[in-house]
Parts: sequence; structure tokens; C-alpha cells
Amino acid sequence: QVQLAESGGGLVQAGGSLRLSCAASGRTFFTDAMGWFRQAPGKEREFVAAISWNGGSTNYADSVKGRFTISRDYAKNSVTLHMNSLKPEDTAVYYCAARPYTITTIPRDFDSWGQGTQVTVSS
Repeated sequence: QVQLAESGGGLVQAGGSLRLSCAASGRTFFTDAMGWFRQAPGKEREFVAAISWNGGSTNYADSVKGRFTISRDYAKNSVTLHMNSLKPEDTAVYYCAARPYTITTIPRDFDSWGQGTQVTVSS
């Protein structure tokens, strides 16, 4: 497994932007696909975005396409989620996750998780 630590959450007004970061340590970052998921109160954890081990493939939930961008920095062993045009429905705890090589949208396919960071978007 890999140890993950998220940062960058906070309170923002609708239409604003936030950048979430996830620092990875442990298992070789170079061979891990990385994903972001979120969970709102009373709801199941849902897929947000993912990037493959080599950065060649990305995938986004329909609800965030065109607004969110996932990227990774191999020098810093980190993955970033840039969130623009935020909406109140984006409010949730955001989790970083890792799994070997290929990306999926299914939470149970990821074997390492961070503790989460709260994102709150006010209307």
C-alpha cells in the first residue's frame, strides 16, 4: 500500500476555485494510478477523477467534466485536483486514492486511501 495525505480543502463561494493536493509515500508512485473521490453527508462515495500511472489517461465524472482537472507530479510524488466553477453540490469530503497501474471509477478497486479533506461551496 501507499500512504496518502490530502490538503487544500476549505470554504469557497459558488463559482470559485480550489486546488487539492495529495502527497504519496511508500509504494512506488510511478506505478500507481491515482484517483479522487468524494462523499457528501448521507451519500455514497463517488468517483470524481483519475489519472493512470504514466499520466497518459485521465477520466472524469460527468458532473465535473470541463470544470475539474487532475494532474500528477512525479518529482514531488503528488497528484493535484484543480477545481473551477465550483457549485454547492460539489460540497463533500474529498479523498485521494491509489491502485496499481490502471484507472477505474470503482472505489473498492483502490487499495490505499487518504483521510480526506473537506470542501464546502456556499451559494
